[in-house]
Amino acid sequence: MIRKATLSDIDKIITITRACATKMIAEKIYQWNEKYPTYEAFENDIKRNELYVLTFSEEIIGSVVVSTLKDKEYNDITWLTVDGNNYYIHRLAIHPEHQHKGYAKKLMDFAETTAKEKDATSIRLDTFSQNPRNQKFYEARGYQKLESIYFPKQSKHPFYCYELVF
Repeated sequence: MIRKATLSDIDKIITITRACATKMIAEKIYQWNEKYPTYEAFENDIKRNELYVLTFSEEIIGSVVVSTLKDKEYNDITWLTVDGNNYYIHRLAIHPEHQHKGYAKKLMDFAETTAKEKDATSIRLDTFSQNPRNQKFYEARGYQKLESIYFPKQSKHPFYCYELVF
């Protein structure tokens, strides 16, 4: 089941993102670390009603942010559509014990359906340049790779921006 997250869910979400970070670091993918994602980021997502959790047997196993807020880092990107009714995906996470079972696909299906129901023109996101599995995942869903952005607190490597036009 997918539902809106509550403040009481944040500790579990942080546990999941930390487990994901540990797994990625073990795979030499330095995308998330102790500085990101933060409790405050999830708290702000909840205040905007944009953070969702995926549950399995009443346990939270994943989360995703489906947002209308365009981060300033995206301002210089040449997007495929004009700014307007675009949605942005952030911090998609599935606990490593539940990965490779279609749960990320389920969260992305939900995000895309949510955006379409709101008459969005597109969904935009970024993913780490050193994470080929994520790139393949989004490209297989029809997302087009665009330009790069940088998040120095996370990595010296770029993040690739993607857009799916409806």
